[in-house]
Amino acid sequence: MGGLDGKVVLVTGGSRGIGKGIARGMAREGASVAIAARPSEVLEQTRGELEALGGPVLAVPADMTDEGQVERLFEAVTERFGRLDVLVNNAGISSGGPLAELTLEAWNRVIATNLTGPFLCTRAAFRIMKAQGGGRIINVSSISAQRVRPNSGPYSASKHGVWGLTQVTALEGRDHNIAASCLYPGNTRIERHVGTTSAEANMSVDELAQAAVWMALLPPHVTMLEATVMPIKQPFIGRG
Repeated sequence: MGGLDGKVVLVTGGSRGIGKGIARGMAREGASVAIAARPSEVLEQTRGELEALGGPVLAVPADMTDEGQVERLFEAVTERFGRLDVLVNNAGISSGGPLAELTLEAWNRVIATNLTGPFLCTRAAFRIMKAQGGGRIINVSSISAQRVRPNSGPYSASKHGVWGLTQVTALEGRDHNIAASCLYPGNTRIERHVGTTSAEANMSVDELAQAAVWMALLPPHVTMLEATVMPIKQPFIGRG
């Protein structure tokens, strides 16, 4: 028996990295899990790995920046499971460069994935959760929303925006029993960080995922509004 038995959890960007770790943690607690990511063989491979934990898994190829694909994703989840208890907005990309040299295309690509995507998913989840009487939305931000690095304009701005979206979600959701949380991961050992933060202290995706699972396990009338999870030796204060 797990703490999330009977619950349905959707994790975007769930085919690898932090999203995969969170989906794995939720499945281990007994949740029915849906994962979404851009179409790839990795998505199906992850589905198989999660199914081996014993629970039902739905894998949906979807681009979180595409409004139509997001709507179809949530339709697929409710068609398969009949409800949605927890949404984890995790899909994101990291890109940057000096502001004076940054292209509008590069800026828009990051903002679309890291901020517009969570908005589209939150909107879709709200409609489901309001109708069923409640739910929980967990937004995966970054410690870059609190302490930035140079040459990270679009990424840091998008992650600050995720925190703003979380607060609005919490305010608008409370009358409908919808909780909202923001998770700020520090250095986590995933593919895209190799060569950028590998010289600093790191933690595993499973260690980070524990925080998201704890948020999901809280009683429905309780929320953890925000949490920073990082290796104790990672530079943070004044790290820029």
